[in-house]
Amino acid sequence: MKEIVVISGKGGTGKTSLVAAFASLAQNAVLADCDVDAADLHLILKPDVRESHNFSGGKLARIRADKCIGCGECERVCRFEAVSLNGPGNELVAKTCTIDSVACEGCGVCVQFCPVDAIDFEDAINGRWFISETRFGPMVHARLGTAEENSGKLVSLIRKQARRIASERGVGANDDSPLLLVDGSPGIGCPVIASITGADLILVVTEPTLSGRHDLGRVAQLTAHFGIPTAVCINKWDINPDVTEAIEAGARDKGLVLAGKIDYDPAVTNAQVAEKTIIEYARNQTAAQVVSVWNIITDSLKTTK
Repeated sequence: MKEIVVISGKGGTGKTSLVAAFASLAQNAVLADCDVDAADLHLILKPDVRESHNFSGGKLARIRADKCIGCGECERVCRFEAVSLNGPGNELVAKTCTIDSVACEGCGVCVQFCPVDAIDFEDAINGRWFISETRFGPMVHARLGTAEENSGKLVSLIRKQARRIASERGVGANDDSPLLLVDGSPGIGCPVIASITGADLILVVTEPTLSGRHDLGRVAQLTAHFGIPTAVCINKWDINPDVTEAIEAGARDKGLVLAGKIDYDPAVTNAQVAEKTIIEYARNQTAAQVVSVWNIITDSLKTTK
């Protein structure tokens, strides 16, 4: 199985639009949307959900009011100020302790110090993950709950399920090997590391700005650390040709593959509004540039071990 992961130094560079376009070109790849903090691949691909599962990335403490003796020990040891003595009374005390589920960090200290074992330590439901079918093949994706954090566990789960489906179906693009196409997380944090480890090829999507150039450098350091072959695509290159030239020179110095440049084109946004990829929506120069980028990265993929 071969795996291509598309990432960026920050959100909004056009990463997801490219992944959707690549899906239409690959035709029968398995897709994984690992940008779970702001998942939006589904907005273009309109998946038909076949399976839905809860995701638990940690635990939460909950006090049983009928057993609490109101001693305040849990409030004393909680570093996150999640405990307060304002719960309902019971047969023993007029007030019991309660835990604010938003403030609770799931460390479990209160559970260990409660003298009467009145605190349950339960799995927290942080979101849901899905297995769906799209017009371009199966997709695994997820949705975090409101204000929930992404430590990388959900990303790892999404990739694991997508790999399982790719192995079982044996689907692939242009050959018999299964192909996994991943919309990765932006940045260089834990979700990104969870998105790229073990991948065969990384495509970094950047834009011709000073911050884009800086972010590309950080991402390139990360992929080099893990020894993953990396290519670069400069999106909206024509809004600043001078910075584009500097990015190309820097990419060559770092030994990165220059996968290509894509014009700034309102047709890409119009395609999104129409819930289509640029490949489906327009037969223009921008679509041809996307096809060229796809051909370069798939050719590069053939040379990876």
